[in-house]
Amino acid sequence: MQQERTHTHEEQDDGRLEEREDVEETRCPECGGTLESDDVHGETVCADCGLVVDEDAVDRGPEWRAFDSAERDQKSRVGAPTTKLMHDKGLSSVIGWQDKDARGNSLNGSQRQKMQRLRTWDERFRTKDHQDRNLKQALSEIERMGSALGLGESVRETASVIYRRALDEDLLPGRSIEAVASAALYAAARQAGTPRSIDEVVHVSRIDEMEFTRTYRYVVRELNLPVEPADPESYVGRFVSELDLPNDVERRARELLRNGQAKNVHVGKSPVGLAAAAVYAAGVLHDEGVTQSDVGEVANVSDVTIRNRYQELLAADTSAATA
Repeated sequence: MQQERTHTHEEQDDGRLEEREDVEETRCPECGGTLESDDVHGETVCADCGLVVDEDAVDRGPEWRAFDSAERDQKSRVGAPTTKLMHDKGLSSVIGWQDKDARGNSLNGSQRQKMQRLRTWDERFRTKDHQDRNLKQALSEIERMGSALGLGESVRETASVIYRRALDEDLLPGRSIEAVASAALYAAARQAGTPRSIDEVVHVSRIDEMEFTRTYRYVVRELNLPVEPADPESYVGRFVSELDLPNDVERRARELLRNGQAKNVHVGKSPVGLAAAAVYAAGVLHDEGVTQSDVGEVANVSDVTIRNRYQELLAADTSAATA
């Protein structure tokens, strides 16, 4: 009994000592005032007398700043960032295919069979309903076509958002997955200012032009997408780069297009054809030796279209220079 009382007194003394130390840590050693932490300067300062009790404090937080939740999720390194390019936004787990354990040793036959069964069930759980399977197939198509067209990740992600909206608003019944995915990618490219022609999109897709144009108009109308008419100048840079022409040709082609727009030459004309004709005309004016066939092959337009638009642009440029 005496020993129990002794232990109780010792525990009480230890508790009082800890409380006293906590109070001392929050009080100024000079005046007994309240201590405050200055996170900007990494210091602990007395609010009453201004004594700096501690300095060079270690910042346990991240070295980056974020101003909203989306930016915080993107910069955080505790896991992979979410992405709209995957049907599950990249949040699900993936079982590796190497058939090796944590030490790098190969698995035996029974273990390999077990891991294969686990991969099968994991894949089934990742696509648990028809909407997930639909979205997975569509996003893979957007990724494939975007890569073939040379479109950046931001454009492909915008296309995936457009497709998700179409899926949520039940626009897919009666239309193929490839058609809606192609329309979403074409609209996203135009919104980003890096448009591709209809012929280029149809060429990398698995649908014909009539189905694509019909689906594209339907998706834009139902989702009320803010898609402006394509600017012919947005095609010039790519055409000049693929033809390996100098920067002077690109500047002259843009000047021809601006003069043509001032004379309303672009009204009712294909922007791709106008851009190809402007590049050809600028190449001729700078003696680059470019032919109509070369430009037509890059822009996927006929020589006749280039020839007609070329003459109209030169006429508008001559009248603008005369004025």
